[in-house]
Amino acid sequence: MKAMIFAAGLGTRLRPLTDTMPKALVPVGGKPMLYHLVQRLKASGYDSIVVNVHHFSQMIKDYLAAEDNFGVDIQVSDESGFLLDTGGGILKAEPLLGEGSFLIHNVDIFSNLELSSLVLPQGALASLVVSERKTSRYLLFDADMRLVGWTNVSTGEVRSPWLGLDPSSCRALAFSGIHLCSHGIFDAFRRLGFEGRFPIMDFYLKACRDYPIHGIAPEGLKVLDLGKPEALQAADDFLEGV
Repeated sequence: MKAMIFAAGLGTRLRPLTDTMPKALVPVGGKPMLYHLVQRLKASGYDSIVVNVHHFSQMIKDYLAAEDNFGVDIQVSDESGFLLDTGGGILKAEPLLGEGSFLIHNVDIFSNLELSSLVLPQGALASLVVSERKTSRYLLFDADMRLVGWTNVSTGEVRSPWLGLDPSSCRALAFSGIHLCSHGIFDAFRRLGFEGRFPIMDFYLKACRDYPIHGIAPEGLKVLDLGKPEALQAADDFLEGV
């Protein structure tokens, strides 16, 4: 199985730690974030992993070259010259991801999700792992858990390809930073005019009119966002409970 780890971000919320290292190498429980995620993916049956890099990219490449006990195929999608955001990062990695579906996982997300359990519904372009976690921004789903929009409850902003979508008529769930994509996403990028640098959520919110994009809300899902400094202090206890 194939997976891609988003490790290219600037990690601005973790400054000053990320003034001298990439977010992916910030230590958690004595090991880099990246180490924990690769081990989880490996244990879940993922044997081909792509890691995208930008901020302190050489440090990540050196770490991967020196770490000889992962036991899986790891390739680097190098965005050193230009950070492509989440959607552009996936598109650039197309030659490395090959055929078939693949998992996308943010490097700074820890969860108790059984990663090997994720499946794409028949004909779906993507499955987005979501939960009822409290946040200001939510994805909106219909009764069949098909993506129909997005809202920021702090500002009242609503984004959807369906004009006049009423968020109160939808199921509002928080995105986890984990999603399973069909290889057909690359043709959809091109068909809808997405290229260069772009956020994957911009694509999903346009594509959901024409392509089935589903939400998966696993029961008992726990998610810890390590992009926040205060979460690093809770990470040890979280790891022990996973």
